[in-house]
Amino acid sequence: MRDLRIVFMGTPDFAVATLRTLVTHQYHIVGVITAADKPAGRGQKIQESAVKKYAVSQGLNVLQPTNLKSDDFLNELQALQANLQIVVAFRMLPAVVWQMPEFGTFNLHASLLPNYRGAAPINWAIINGEEKTGVTTFFIDEKIDTGAMIMQEEVVITEEDNAGSLHDKLMETGAGLVLKTVEQIKNNTAVTTYQKESATLKSAYKIHKDTCKIDWTASLDEIYNFIRGMSPYPTAWSLLKNDDDSLNVKIYTVTKEKAAHTYEAGKIIADKNSAKVAVAQGFIHLEEIQLPGKRKMTIKDVLNGYQFTPNANML
Repeated sequence: MRDLRIVFMGTPDFAVATLRTLVTHQYHIVGVITAADKPAGRGQKIQESAVKKYAVSQGLNVLQPTNLKSDDFLNELQALQANLQIVVAFRMLPAVVWQMPEFGTFNLHASLLPNYRGAAPINWAIINGEEKTGVTTFFIDEKIDTGAMIMQEEVVITEEDNAGSLHDKLMETGAGLVLKTVEQIKNNTAVTTYQKESATLKSAYKIHKDTCKIDWTASLDEIYNFIRGMSPYPTAWSLLKNDDDSLNVKIYTVTKEKAAHTYEAGKIIADKNSAKVAVAQGFIHLEEIQLPGKRKMTIKDVLNGYQFTPNANML
């Protein structure tokens, strides 16, 4: 049985669940690497990463390098004498870093690799209408998310899941999978499987603002999956034309209704309490939206102070 000295690397809440699990199971964490503090929000207050906050609360040694190739950082990392590094939602590592520990550096990825390599696997699994996804641990190599796989675990995607709820499922499942992976490495029983390349592999490339715009000419299911795959972050949006108003509207929560109709795609049908958008094969019912300069609200609350005219359209 190996005596593990672990360096953990991660930044957001998704990574905290794994770090907490390792601490709870009394693994020896000799260092935590996370993003540098940075100003955020309207007041530009200095914000610490979720991982840093947790690590400090546990009295763990925290490093916050801005340059992962700098001699100062590499010397600090070497001095920790870690023999295993674990990466969860951090950043791409230079070879000099991931090759450093004796037992390797492994990453937790929120998909069933080799599908959905990239920055946004949770979003794209829902957008593409998948019924299942999962988490994978793999040893890091030169490319992004291509290394030899250690373990995988499947997670079901329900019709009601959005990116937020699926994130939380994968976060908890992933923490458990990392623990199992560490136990195998400690016992020297880990068996790896090389990823098979295929022309049909699905990608999880980074999402930008333009990527988030809703195409109302798509099918009912495609639009429904797109909106929930973007919710609550980075959030689907649409251009609302309402007589003289031309507004960018964020759309968080919708339901779908399959129905025959003769409306053009994007046409808004509203009354005092509800609003729906006509699409091919039915309607998208708006449940939670955000108008510019306003907070996120239920459609009923929106309609208390805003009126859709008979000519209103989503473009």
